Amino acid sequence: MSTLAPLHPNAPWQHVDLGERFIAVAERSALGTTARVIVWPPHELPNALHAVDDQLSALDLQASRFRDDSEISQVNASQSHTFLLSEGLAELVATALAAAQLTDGLVDPTVGGALIAMGYDRDFSAIQEHLPDPPAMGTPVPGWASLELNGRLLRRPTGIVLDLGATAKGMGSDRSARAARSVMSGGGVLVSLGGDLAVAGQSPQGGWPILVSEESLAGIEPSGPVIRLQRGGVATSSVVCRRWRRGNQAMHHIIDPRTGEPVRAHWRTATVAAPTCAHANAASTALIVGGEDALHVAAAAGLPARLIGHDGSIHLIGSWPDLDGGQLIVPAGDPFVSRIMALTGAT
Repeated sequence: MSTLAPLHPNAPWQHVDLGERFIAVAERSALGTTARVIVWPPHELPNALHAVDDQLSALDLQASRFRDDSEISQVNASQSHTFLLSEGLAELVATALAAAQLTDGLVDPTVGGALIAMGYDRDFSAIQEHLPDPPAMGTPVPGWASLELNGRLLRRPTGIVLDLGATAKGMGSDRSARAARSVMSGGGVLVSLGGDLAVAGQSPQGGWPILVSEESLAGIEPSGPVIRLQRGGVATSSVVCRRWRRGNQAMHHIIDPRTGEPVRAHWRTATVAAPTCAHANAASTALIVGGEDALHVAAAAGLPARLIGHDGSIHLIGSWPDLDGGQLIVPAGDPFVSRIMALTGAT
């Protein structure tokens, strides 16, 4: 479960030349990863970047576990049981609870304490590659069912540390893509946060071309198949990145809520497409945590997925295209969004 790291507010957008005159691309550091924005027509880029900046700043203040002044940090530090959340954080908590419900608890927002116990208590870039002390013995996390959200009102037992990383980055891509498109006079936009991406508006002819690669997650020159996406989002979860050692044990950032320890993954990488990036983010995490037992998470919702085993074998789920350049088809309706709206009282 990825954890949101602090935004780098002064990181400037850098234009990226992809050799295509019909689109404009910019990227910068944000939330402990790289944010990339692609728009067409190109003249819409400045307005889109301002809109994305606003969304990333808001997300950082709402959900970063590594900022003492963030709303989630204040909730985690409080001895209260009841909180009136901002609309933004309430939506993020609702997204995490919807993910927990749809994945039978394989994705759980109460893993914060387990992440801290494993050594993930700060921005990943600040974690020592090898921590000398061995990790504490893991225990099952408190569990999402101990949380109660009614609109903006959250009830939480004292001592539970919330971490929304398994869904918040996907929600950040969704929010940013919608916000960027709302200030554009036409065309379309793709927003990627560390490779978890959402699109809005009209896609280029044939769909947005997306390179599916686990190498880029590990800092290696990316290579892999290209798929095309016309709507929705794509997210990847993997145990090949965000790794460190504690004592003589290898650690990574995806926690199994059933043990409170880094998951012993059946797949090393899972990539999922869904009507929203938040849904894809939750499903890809569930596939890493649950392995073959979690295949129903994607199948029940009709989500296409691409899984890579530890031996490098490729497994395609649902309608994921088996040809390079194939189109990703995602379902039209999304029960995930309906659950979020029910929890927040949105209409």
